[in-house]
Amino acid sequence: MGAEERKEKEKELRRKDIIDAAEIVFFSKGYDVATMDDVARTAEFSKRTVYVYFKSKEQIYFEIMIRGYKILIQMIDDYDKKICKDTGIYKIRKLGLILFEFSKQYADYFSAIMNYENGDMDFSTGVTDSAKEECYELGEKIFDYLTSSLTQGIEDGTINNSIDITNTALVLWSCTIGVFNTLRTKKRYIMEYHKKNSEELLEEAFDMLTKAIRA
Repeated sequence: MGAEERKEKEKELRRKDIIDAAEIVFFSKGYDVATMDDVARTAEFSKRTVYVYFKSKEQIYFEIMIRGYKILIQMIDDYDKKICKDTGIYKIRKLGLILFEFSKQYADYFSAIMNYENGDMDFSTGVTDSAKEECYELGEKIFDYLTSSLTQGIEDGTINNSIDITNTALVLWSCTIGVFNTLRTKKRYIMEYHKKNSEELLEEAFDMLTKAIRA
């Protein structure tokens, strides 16, 4: 390994260490409360070193979301490779179930993505274009899976062929995110006052959404 290659590898390792530290800080303290000083202290770097790699706390948050999106996409890909004969309507439902599994296995990543998807955070500044673009591209991969499942469902006769695929995908995604967010933030209230658990309500929500587009 040459000197230049070694230097690049060291930079990449430092960058990873900073993101790892930021995850610990953001997930334990909360994004709003956490500071770059906290990240630097946890990573055991100077704050100046952290700013060499990341221009803002917001940029690191995007890097954490990118990690979460990659895990979710891998879960979707693993399912899609194993089960290639499922109907389009079932794949739509399965996507919701994979999201639910992701929310249980990777709760912190899920919360990070949900907070962003629901617009609770302002990322108008402080994020590089490359970080934004990678995050958006990963989000579009999930959306593409949704549109391709709708297309397959129309072709295999399980989904109403009169729907607009893009509009339907946007509505399904918005509804799914809304349901997850409600169950995440109001879980205790729903259980105490309505005696309903999250899994039951998710199942019913997926039933309602798929019935609306079923052929």
